[in-house]
Amino acid sequence: MSRRNDGAWSRLRLRLLPSPLLSALLFLAWLMLNESASAGHLLLALGLALVLPWWSNRFRPERVRLRHGGTMLRLTGRVLADIVVSNVEVARRVLGPEAALRPVFVWVPLQLRSPHAMVTLAGIVTLTPGTLSSEITADRRHLLVHALHCPDAEAEAALVASIRERYEAPLKEIFE
Repeated sequence: MSRRNDGAWSRLRLRLLPSPLLSALLFLAWLMLNESASAGHLLLALGLALVLPWWSNRFRPERVRLRHGGTMLRLTGRVLADIVVSNVEVARRVLGPEAALRPVFVWVPLQLRSPHAMVTLAGIVTLTPGTLSSEITADRRHLLVHALHCPDAEAEAALVASIRERYEAPLKEIFE
């Protein structure tokens, strides 16, 4: 096959199957949710796996280019560990004798420019118990985070520094 045909096949594949990983995940998710691998479910899963990514591709602002697989794995491990630790901390604060919580909203300045990285950061913050992302400013320079307990300005600054160091820096490396 000539180089010209290779480019044509690549463009055709991208047009028909814009996100192979998403297609594979949708296919597997459908089969697992239905707990069936019958012919009907296989056909429906295949149809959904092909049509949904193709249909939703027009809503994506840009194609995602992920880099640094090792950083992705480290970030995933860090997020999972933080979820466990935060669950224990939130349970202790809410159920313990010191139920005096001081919830606050904190603006986190963003260095990220990729919309995919920003959404991922907002998702990570929301997944971590005790924090919830509630807004990204229109200029995409700040993330508003609700924290369950920040007793003073020093704790607020520590929260901002933690989000930037633990999550934003690796996301910048991965997405940008």
